[in-house]
Amino acid sequence: MSNTRDSRIDRRFAALKTEGRAALVTFVTAGDPDFETAKAILLGLPKVGADVIEIGMPFSDPMADGPSIQASSLRALKGGHTMRKTLDLVREFRKTDADTPIVLMGYYNPIYVYPGEKFLDDAVAAGVDGMIVVDIPPEADDELCLPAVERGLNFIRLATPTTDDKRLKTVLKNTSGFLYYVSITGITGAASANPEDVQLQVARLKRATTLPVAVGFGVKTPEQARAIAKSADGVVVGSALVRAIEASLTGDGRATGDTAGSVLSVVESLSAALRAP
Repeated sequence: MSNTRDSRIDRRFAALKTEGRAALVTFVTAGDPDFETAKAILLGLPKVGADVIEIGMPFSDPMADGPSIQASSLRALKGGHTMRKTLDLVREFRKTDADTPIVLMGYYNPIYVYPGEKFLDDAVAAGVDGMIVVDIPPEADDELCLPAVERGLNFIRLATPTTDDKRLKTVLKNTSGFLYYVSITGITGAASANPEDVQLQVARLKRATTLPVAVGFGVKTPEQARAIAKSADGVVVGSALVRAIEASLTGDGRATGDTAGSVLSVVESLSAALRAP
C-alpha cells in the first residue's frame, strides 16, 4: 500500500528536481522555548529558504536525540507545551503559507495518549503533510502508519547505515513522501556526516526506491550541507538550529530579542549554500 495523493511533499521535491537542487529540510521543536517564539521561527523559515519543515513533537524521553534536542523538548514541556499546541502552531502557519510541507517528527507515546486516531484527524485538519515516528517499526504499520496513509498523510521512514538490502525492502513498503537517511550511527548532533560514505549509501538507496532521499543527523554547517546535497535530494538540519536557539536564551532559558533571528540567520546561510551555482 502506498500514498498516491499528490501531496505538498511530492510537489515540493518535484519542483526542486526541476530546479536542479536539493531541498533544505529544517527541524525545530514545537514550543521551544515558548509558543510565540516558536511561532515566529516557524513563520520565518520559508522566507529564509526552508523548503520542508520538520516540527519536533516534544517528548520527555526522546531516545534517538542528542543533548541539544533533548533539552529543547524539556524546555517546551516545562513551558506547558502540549500536542494540541503543536497542532495549533501548524494551524497558525497555514494561515499564511499554503505551500510549504510540514512534517511532524517524534515518538509514539504522545500520539498514543492523544489518542492516535483523533490525533491523525486533527493533524490533517491542521494542515500537516507527513509524519516521522521513530519508534514504530514497519512490523507495526497497522498501529499508525496505515491509518495515517488512509488519511492522505505521508509516512516517512528512516534508513540507517546498518539497514541492509533485505531490511530496506521492509522499511520502504509503506513509506511515502521521502526516505530519511540517517547518515551516522548514534544520536542526533553526535558526529558529522561523511560525504563520501553518504554518496555511496544514497546511491544504494536510490537503486531500491524512486522516492527522494533526504540525509540528516550529521549536517551542521553550510559547507557540509553543500557537500551532502551533491548526492542527496534533501539535506536535513536540526541540531544546529536548536543550538542556535539555546545559545540565544537567557540564563533561565527564556527567549531574547535575538532568538528567532539567530535561528533564521543560520537557515539563510544553509539555504544560500544549497542554492549557489
